[in-house]
Amino acid sequence: MKIILDLDTGIDDALAIAYCLGSPDAELIGITGTYGNVTVEQGVKNSRVLLSVLGYPDIPVIPGRDRPWGRGPASPFSPSEASSFIHGSNGLGGVEVNEYVAAEDELLGGEATEESSCVTSTEDGKDISGESAMAFYRDAVQRYGDDLTIVPTGALTTVAEAMKLYEDVTNARIVLMGGALTVPGNVSAVAEANISQDPDAADYVFRHGTNVTMVGLDVTLQTLLTKAHTHQWREQGTRAGKLYAEIVDYYIGAYATTSPYLGGYGLHDPLAVAVALDPSLVTFYDTNLKVDCGGRTIGDEQRMQDPVKRTHVALAVDATQFVEELMVRVGNLFGRAG
Repeated sequence: MKIILDLDTGIDDALAIAYCLGSPDAELIGITGTYGNVTVEQGVKNSRVLLSVLGYPDIPVIPGRDRPWGRGPASPFSPSEASSFIHGSNGLGGVEVNEYVAAEDELLGGEATEESSCVTSTEDGKDISGESAMAFYRDAVQRYGDDLTIVPTGALTTVAEAMKLYEDVTNARIVLMGGALTVPGNVSAVAEANISQDPDAADYVFRHGTNVTMVGLDVTLQTLLTKAHTHQWREQGTRAGKLYAEIVDYYIGAYATTSPYLGGYGLHDPLAVAVALDPSLVTFYDTNLKVDCGGRTIGDEQRMQDPVKRTHVALAVDATQFVEELMVRVGNLFGRAG
C-alpha cells in the first residue's frame, strides 16, 4: 500500500513514521506537514531529520497549510502550552536530533552528509499556501488509485483544502487519527486535539470524504507503550533505537503527569497507520459524522437515514496484537538503520 502521512510531527507522529517505514506491507511515498503539536515549519524539520536518521532521506516532505480556516496572516498558529509540555520545546521531547546525525557521521570517520546537513533547512517551511502538498495528494490519487491511503494525524486543513480543489482527493481513502465518539476529549470534555485545531476543516472532511476512517481516542488510549518497551530499543545499541527511546521516554513521562491512570502513553498516530494497513485490528461503527464549533465529533442528525455511511469509526482494538506488531516492526527498522 502506498501511504502519505500528513503530520504535525511530534512524538507519536515520529513513531508513526517509524511504524510505516518498518512495515513490509507499506511504502511511504511522502509526508505533508500540518500543525498542532508544533508549527508546520518545525514539523517539517522534525520529519526530515527523522527520515535521515532512519535511512530514508529521499522521501519528500512537503509543507501544507500552516493555520486554520478563517485565520489571517496576522494570526499564525502557535502550539498550546499543553502541546509544548507533552511534546517538548521542539516537538521531540527537547532531544537534539541533529546530534544523532552528527555523531554517526563522526563515528564513520566522515563529514556530515548532504542528507544530514539539509534536514535543518527551513526554506520549504516558509510556504504557507500548502498548494504543493495539495497537488501532491491529487497526483498520488490519480497515479495510485485504490492502492493509496492518506493518513492525517494533525489538523485537517490541508486535506480539506485539497478536497475542495480536487474531486479525486474527495474520493481518496483517508484514515485519520482524531476525534472521540464514546470517550471524553483530551482538550475539553468533548473535543479531541487534532479535530479542535480546525473544526471547520474537519467537518468538511467528514461531510465530503467518501471513504473516511476515524481512529480516535476510543481506541488509541487502549494501546499503551511503557518504558519497558523503550528499554528494548536502547538495548539494541543502535543510533535510531537510542534516539527513539529518549524521545518516547519524555512522552511517557509527560503522560505520567497528565494521565497517570493510563500506565503508559496511548499510541495515537501509529495506530492510524496500522489500521490503514490492517483494518482487522479494530472493530468499526459505520455512520455519518459532523463536527460542531467546539470540535466535537458527533453523528450528523441530517444524514441519519442516509443508507450510505461515509465514516468508519474504530470503537474496539486488539491492543495486544498491535503493540506486539509495533515492537517487531520498529525494532527491525532500528536495527537496519543502525
